[in-house]
Amino acid sequence: MSNYSKWVACWGNAMSIREQTEVRYAKDLTLRYPVRMCFDGCALRFHFSNLRGTESVTIRASLARTVDLEGIDPDTAVPILFSGNDRIVLEPGQDACSDETAFDVKRGEYITVSIFLEGYTDMNTGVLITGPLTHGWYSYGNHMTDAELPLDLTRRTGWFHFLETIDVLTEEKNRALICYGDSITAQDWPDYLAIRADELGYHDVSIIRRAISGTRILREYSSITYAAYGWKGEHRFEREMKTAGADTVLIQHGINDIIHPVGVESNPFRPWSDLPTAAEMAEGYDEIYIRHAREIGYKVYGGTLIPIHGWRTYAPFREELKNDFNDWLRTTDLLDGCADFDKAVRDPQKPEAFLPVYDSGDHLHPSKKGYARMAEAVPVELLKK
Repeated sequence: MSNYSKWVACWGNAMSIREQTEVRYAKDLTLRYPVRMCFDGCALRFHFSNLRGTESVTIRASLARTVDLEGIDPDTAVPILFSGNDRIVLEPGQDACSDETAFDVKRGEYITVSIFLEGYTDMNTGVLITGPLTHGWYSYGNHMTDAELPLDLTRRTGWFHFLETIDVLTEEKNRALICYGDSITAQDWPDYLAIRADELGYHDVSIIRRAISGTRILREYSSITYAAYGWKGEHRFEREMKTAGADTVLIQHGINDIIHPVGVESNPFRPWSDLPTAAEMAEGYDEIYIRHAREIGYKVYGGTLIPIHGWRTYAPFREELKNDFNDWLRTTDLLDGCADFDKAVRDPQKPEAFLPVYDSGDHLHPSKKGYARMAEAVPVELLKK
């Protein structure tokens, strides 16, 4: 008799709007996303979203066992159904959860979700993510159940469209940890944290990424120039915390509040009035994040903001603001604890800057070694039951 009785998110991203350009449609496109399983389980369900779409989208999707990441075993392919149907139409702003799909999975193996978008499809809803466990391809034509994608019609992609979360029916002991943030969290460190958890033997925790590039705690843009920078915290957090089996959130957010404002003389969409004080950031963090997380029973950890020296809008007053906010994160009793990412990646001899090996080169985002170091800085207690 199966002991699988609990739905837990085993993979997930935030959904946002992609860069608004004059060309944003696809025609007859297959998306293929291999996903690493973190638990054993006997069934899966799939959450799809057209959150930021401006038109309806029709989604057909299938599930199969993965072969060499890009390929699948077609003999294992099964359709993902919605109320018994093999497709679903999502209106703008609409979400949907699939029927339960009976499918045995083992921790460490990959399963692949293939999505076919027939005809012209508005590709507004999606998120760009990277990491050593993150893989995606797109291919022209319907190749949902093909063993291999045609080489001449296929490219890699880091854009994940419409597929928001995958849940697995698994053991009661398993749980999800949410990593919430902006582009820094949309990049590699959550994947490295998942690898670290596995290497340390913590096999009952999944790492769910909820991150959107450019977002801020307190402000958001209303212009199409910065549409891809997404919603502010109060418009994101409650939605993104609705995650099966989650009990803890680690928040690394706020650097864009500090670095974006430059004054309307330089940029009409980035007024100085958007620049908060450290006290305003802390108040927003508490009201928007901590209080809601407590209401739904989550433990809440903060992650300090990392170095920005050398970034194009760097200035001493921004450094002071960042340091004041970090001091609050380190010392407040409103949080259950703090991951000191800043201390982990900064140069001890020049603490306003990255240690060079941890700098990607833009002086805002870490290198791959920097992201791995961030994962190491997460307190191990977050990975434990």
